[in-house]
Amino acid sequence: MADHEAADRSSGNPMAPPLRLPVLLLLAVLVLSATPVGAAGPASDAGQRAGQKDEQGGGHGGEQGDKTTGERTEGADDEVDTENLFGFTEGAEAGKRGEQEVLTDTTIRAGKRRAGPGRSGFSAANTRLTYQYDPADGFSIETSVFADLRRVRAVEGLPDKDYGTFDGASLELKYQFLHGSNAQPLGLALEIRPSYRRVLATEGRGADLFDMESVIEADVRLVPDRLWYGTNLSIDPSDGRLRGRGAAERSSLLLWSHALAARVAEDTFVGPELRYSRTYDGLFLNRFRGRALTLGPTLYRTLPRGAYLILAYAAQIAGHDRELADPRRAFDLRHYERHAVRVKFGVEF
Repeated sequence: MADHEAADRSSGNPMAPPLRLPVLLLLAVLVLSATPVGAAGPASDAGQRAGQKDEQGGGHGGEQGDKTTGERTEGADDEVDTENLFGFTEGAEAGKRGEQEVLTDTTIRAGKRRAGPGRSGFSAANTRLTYQYDPADGFSIETSVFADLRRVRAVEGLPDKDYGTFDGASLELKYQFLHGSNAQPLGLALEIRPSYRRVLATEGRGADLFDMESVIEADVRLVPDRLWYGTNLSIDPSDGRLRGRGAAERSSLLLWSHALAARVAEDTFVGPELRYSRTYDGLFLNRFRGRALTLGPTLYRTLPRGAYLILAYAAQIAGHDRELADPRRAFDLRHYERHAVRVKFGVEF
C-alpha cells in the first residue's frame, strides 16, 4: 500500500477524536506489557508452531530450541517475526510454507493547513482487511480490500467532505532472499504491491487509480534476540483518471524508512521510526512536488493464540512544498499530513 500520509499543525487539538482510540489502546498495551509472562505464555506460541513445523521438515533457516515446547536453549536462535516488528516499516520475514494470517490494518491521518479563520479540521482513516497465505518457505501472497473514511472542513486546497466508501483492492507478492539468524543477522526481501484505488489519498476525490509499488525490505539483528534494525526503500508509481472530469492523474512516490525495535519484555518490542518521503508528478519521479520527514514511536506485542498488535505514531517534523507561496513554512501539508497513527491487529495460524 502506498504511503501517502503526512500532516498539519493548525488543525486544532492534538488529541482530536481520530487519535483518542489509538492512544488509549497504546496505554492499555503498555499496562499489559508489565504483566509477568509465564514460560509457556503468549510469546512461546510462535516458537511452538515454528518448532513443530521444523520437525515436519518445513523449517526456514535458523537453529531452534526445544521443538515441542518452543523454549529457547542456550545458543539457539529466537524466532521473532520481523515482518511486523517496526511499525510502518516492514521487516524481511515472509513466513513458512502453509502458514496463514488474517489482519485488519488502519492508518488514521490528521492535520492540514486551515483555509482561513473559523473552525477547520482534517481527519481520514484508511482500513484494509487482509488474508495472507505462504505457499512456500520465504514466499507470501496477500490479498486486501480497502475502505476510506474522512471528514474535511475548511482546509486549504481541499473541498469539504464527510463520507465513508469502499476504496479498492490489492495483491501483495513477497519473496525473501535472506533469512536472518544469530549466525547470519541480515534478512532481505522484495515485495511487489499492485493495487486498484478509488479515492485520491490526499484530496479525497473519486478516481480510478492503478499503483505498482515495489519495496526492498531489510532487517538486521544488531544484538541477538534483543535489538533489531529495519529499513524499507520503495517506489510507487500511480496512473489513473479522476472520475467525472476524466483528467489524467499520474504521480510517483519515493519512500525510505528506518526503524529500531528493542525487546523490553518477552513479548513486547518498542522503538523509534524515521521516514523520509518525496512525491513527484509523473510515473518516473519526473517533477518534484514535495517532501516530508516523519518521526515517532512504535510498539509490537504478541498475544495468545498466534495474535499480535502493532501501534505506531508518526509526526511530520520537517518538510517542503515546492508549490507553496511562502517557502518559510516548515512542513509540506499539501501532499502530506501532520500526524499519522497505525493500528494493526492480526492472527497467524
